[in-house]
Amino acid sequence: MSKTTRDGRKLKARTEAVHGGTVRTPFGETSEAMFLTSGYVYETMEAAERRFKNEEPGFIYSRFSNPTVRMFEERMIALEGAGDARATATGMAAVTAAMLCYLKAGDHVLSSRALFGSCRYIVEELLPRFGVTSTLVDGRDIDAWKKAVRPNTRMFFLETPSNPTLEIIDIKAVAEIAHQAGAKLVVDNVFATPTLQRPMELGADVVVYSATKHIDGQGRCLGGIVLADQAFIADHLANFLRQTGPSLSPFNAWVMLKSLETLDLRVREHARGADAVARFLETHKGIGRVFYPGLASHPQHNLAMSQMDAGGNIVAFEVAGGKEGAFRFANALQVIKISNNLGDAKSLITHPATTTHQRLTPEARAELGIGEGLLRLSVGLEDAGDLIEDIERALA
Repeated sequence: MSKTTRDGRKLKARTEAVHGGTVRTPFGETSEAMFLTSGYVYETMEAAERRFKNEEPGFIYSRFSNPTVRMFEERMIALEGAGDARATATGMAAVTAAMLCYLKAGDHVLSSRALFGSCRYIVEELLPRFGVTSTLVDGRDIDAWKKAVRPNTRMFFLETPSNPTLEIIDIKAVAEIAHQAGAKLVVDNVFATPTLQRPMELGADVVVYSATKHIDGQGRCLGGIVLADQAFIADHLANFLRQTGPSLSPFNAWVMLKSLETLDLRVREHARGADAVARFLETHKGIGRVFYPGLASHPQHNLAMSQMDAGGNIVAFEVAGGKEGAFRFANALQVIKISNNLGDAKSLITHPATTTHQRLTPEARAELGIGEGLLRLSVGLEDAGDLIEDIERALA
């Protein structure tokens, strides 16, 4: 729940990230309590019956809800400006649940083609098994969205900036098309985080995150969350999660709560470092294309800066020599570590063609600009000068 002061003043997002959703026990603890429990005790059998009938409030089973998990959900609700939310065990559980809870056989999903590999699997391969058809479009092309709408289109799905080539999609324009078609717009906002981009303010109906990334921020825990209005959660998502069980553990929720306290500080520092690294890469003769929304050379720079507060912490770039050249460069790095994760305090680099997007066909990767020489760098919280020196040494 969003916090206000005693005299009714609404708190800003950075303050909400510290205080939002906090519920204290009678002990008056400063840090949020961690409720490591699977079940709950009722005073009487009649009380248990009433709770199962939703005739009185309270917790029933931690697969359904848990006090620590609920605090994490409430804090994210305050940050995102959502009506309600449900946390999940992973980011992919959040993406899958957001779709499957709402769609049925005979429905159609319209999605941008530039997606994380697992998201594209859900749209292209998993949903059709259950009779839900899908169409992929170039998300940057607004006319392509309009032309691909069908009478049975019930959901639009996109991520912006996209993984890994950082394409930017006009959320507001796509939301208008979705709503004219009577469909919901789901936005994967993991790269931007709620610190740099707030899709609901631009018309998105549902926002999903892999909390594993920047929300945790230190590579410790898996988690995800789906945020939407109260009706979507109550009518579609809540019971789906209750019956299928991709629950976030109370311990992981507690870690995420503590991480949210520094999310704003971390993400803005990440972005400052990434901007410095991107500008260095853009001027280095050993580097081909550089993909970073904060650069004026990015083809959608103006759109990015109109819906984001900064360029984020992900930089993609091409090195000469294809896969061999990319591997040789990455293996020579000393400060930057090789890992397919992102949003960590440590700078991490991966080769999308052989990791996150290796399941795609060579044709699909080429269509998305994922060449053999492309590398994705998640800039951490190290000194930007050290990162630039590490890159320069590896290039040499």
